Amino acid sequence: MSYSLSGQRAWVFGGTSGIGLACARVLADAGARVVVVGRSAERMQQALATLPANAVGEALDVADVPALEAALSRHGGIDHAVLSISAGSAIGPYRTLDEDALRRTLEGKFWPVQRVTMAVLRRMSAGSITWITGAAARAAIPGMSALAASNGALHAMVGPLARELAPVRMNAVSPGFIDTPYWERAMDAEARRRTYESMAAMVPAQRVGTPEDIAGAVLLCVGNGFMTGAVIDCDGGRSLV
Repeated sequence: MSYSLSGQRAWVFGGTSGIGLACARVLADAGARVVVVGRSAERMQQALATLPANAVGEALDVADVPALEAALSRHGGIDHAVLSISAGSAIGPYRTLDEDALRRTLEGKFWPVQRVTMAVLRRMSAGSITWITGAAARAAIPGMSALAASNGALHAMVGPLARELAPVRMNAVSPGFIDTPYWERAMDAEARRRTYESMAAMVPAQRVGTPEDIAGAVLLCVGNGFMTGAVIDCDGGRSLV
C-alpha cells in the first residue's frame, strides 16, 4: 500500500544521514514538504543534494532552544515529526559504568527527544509523531543496559502519550542493527564485514538492516491514520533471540 502525503508538512530531526536521511527521502517521495534538521551545515548540504526539491534544511543543534524555536516558527504548522536523534551512549559492562555515564546516555537521547517533542506539539493539532528508538530496549543484550534504559523509557511513554495527545498520533519504530555511515567511521572494512556477518547470523532475517527498512516502517506510522500507540520492532527478529 502506498501513502500520499501531498500538501502535508513533515519534519525529520537527525535527517542528514543514515536512518534519518532515508526517512526524509521516503516522506518527500510521498509528496510531503519535508524540513530536514541536523547539526552540521556541511552534511545538510550533502543530504539536500540527494533529496527531492520539496525538501529543505535547517542546520541547528536541538540543544539550542532559541534556534529550535526560531526554525519551527519559520516554517508554519507541522503535520508530522520524525525524531531520529541521539548523541551517543554508554556501552559496556554495568559494573564498569558510573552514574555520569548513565546520565550522559539519558541526556544524549531521552531528553533531546522530549525537548523536540514538546516544541513541535505546540504547533500541532493533529498528525503524527514518530520516535526512532532501538532494539536494545527489548532485547537483553549484555553491555547495553544504559541504552536499554534510555530507549525503554521512550517505549513506555508511547501508549500514554497516544491517549493523551489524540488526535495527534504517537508511535515509535525500534531498529535493530542497521548498516549506516556510523559503522564506516567506527571500524575498518574488514572489521565491519565480520561484524555484519556476526549480526546477520544472530537474527531470523539473516541479514543486517538498511536505513530504507526503517524508513518503510516510519512511512507506515506517518501515513496510516489508524495507527497510534504502536512500537514497531524493525530489527530482523533480534528481539526474539
